[in-house]
Amino acid sequence: MLDTNIKNQLKSHFESITDPVELLIALDDSKKSTELENLANDIASLSNQFLVRNNPDNDVRRPSMTVYSPIKETQITFAGVPMGHEFTSLVLALLHSGGHPSKVSDEQRAQISSLSEPLNFEVYISLSCQTCPQVVQALNLMAALNPLITATMVDGALFQDEVEQRNILAVPAVYLNGQLFSQGAMTLSTILNKVDSKAGVRQAQSLNEKEQFDVLVVGGGPAGASAAIYAARKGLNTGIVAERFGGQVADTLSIENFISIKATEGPKLVAQLEEHVKEYNVDVMNNQRAVGLSYNNGYDITLANGAVLSAKSLVLATGARWREMNVPGESQYRGHGVAYCPHCDGPLFKGKSVAVIGGGNSGIEAAIDLANIVEHVTVLEFANTLRADEVLIRKANSLKNITIIKNAQTTAVLGDGKRVTGLSYTDRESGESKMISLAGIFVQIGLIPNTEWLKNSDVSLTRFGEIEIDAKGSTSLPGVFGAGDVTTTPFKQIIIAMGCGATASLGAFDYLIRHSDNDAAVA
Repeated sequence: MLDTNIKNQLKSHFESITDPVELLIALDDSKKSTELENLANDIASLSNQFLVRNNPDNDVRRPSMTVYSPIKETQITFAGVPMGHEFTSLVLALLHSGGHPSKVSDEQRAQISSLSEPLNFEVYISLSCQTCPQVVQALNLMAALNPLITATMVDGALFQDEVEQRNILAVPAVYLNGQLFSQGAMTLSTILNKVDSKAGVRQAQSLNEKEQFDVLVVGGGPAGASAAIYAARKGLNTGIVAERFGGQVADTLSIENFISIKATEGPKLVAQLEEHVKEYNVDVMNNQRAVGLSYNNGYDITLANGAVLSAKSLVLATGARWREMNVPGESQYRGHGVAYCPHCDGPLFKGKSVAVIGGGNSGIEAAIDLANIVEHVTVLEFANTLRADEVLIRKANSLKNITIIKNAQTTAVLGDGKRVTGLSYTDRESGESKMISLAGIFVQIGLIPNTEWLKNSDVSLTRFGEIEIDAKGSTSLPGVFGAGDVTTTPFKQIIIAMGCGATASLGAFDYLIRHSDNDAAVA
């Protein structure tokens, strides 16, 4: 199951395991069960702390493997074969169950240990989803630290009956004690905030006590990370406040145009960015959403939990999000057939018909990817020509299960009350209204800057909602700079966002030199 190179790497990692770990496997006569059994035996051969046993629980999913600690009595279950993006989740579960210390703050460790109610988490994933491992690993970590918490990863493509029964059409989908808990990306902090009712109050109190920053970066994507690093390298008291570190990049599967790196994946790049930021004395305040900007002897950023952070200068790098169609039925069926990430949710539509809205690069790339999974893909493009690169258009046209319809204005998402059943569109040439029966709709029509929270501030925005900046990243407010996809920078690319972050940070440094009354702040 595992090749020699991977085994050698794992054997080295597993040397740090100090406690026994039992691998409880539940099998049937399927091919996947054989794969899981081989995987369990391969793992067991790499450390004398591992023991493979048959799971005595008759009600457990098959195939599945439970990582059980007989000392701590903790259990983490993988229903399916945890390969692909979830292989790292399995390795971490083994390490944490076997006594290897986890990379979690003392505060979060104490918070997890203090949870006193039984919490049974089930997270439905697809093995091609790059967002899912973050959620799986957060839940697994909680389960490894508190025996009252159990975590089960469920491969949605393998357990289709459950997916149908629970009407799951987007991953990751998390159930807590049998009830839907969340859909989409979540961090450990976000999960803890939801299950610990007092967490928000404690966090707000802690944030309010922070001293004024020299530079506060709002946003944790490539632009924000770059800005923070450049500011910290100048010796400035620097903070990052972000709703989700990594931003859009965390949802990006393949990155092949990041200069000096032939190819990488979004989550991997995000992890590298976070590691680089932590090399400097940057105060990273994750899972915090900015809701207001004001001036009071410095700039104040008000957060959703009521906390207020103060700074002498700001770098606004809040990024952008997927643009919605804004047609009837879209919001009703979001997560129930309407999706925005083909890599994450595509496997849930295996053998079914889907549509992709948008004929740009992202839309045509999505159609090509989905064509390998689903029965048929219909691409609907509003204009009379496709905006994608010619090489992508040729590839799409070569695939027999892709149909491209131009001059198509989507008018409504159709459904049966539980899930998508189709869509209606208007032929812009003939004016005729048409309907397509399908199971899923993937929206790929561009981005919207995250600037709603700035509408009542004095930061100048374009009619598209972008922050207006000059060549130095300066906004209409002195000491406030902008960077990345949220600004008027014309090309929305990771490498450009990083450059913009550096520019904005250097602009902030220059501003502080010229305007700060406290020379020590820029020493």
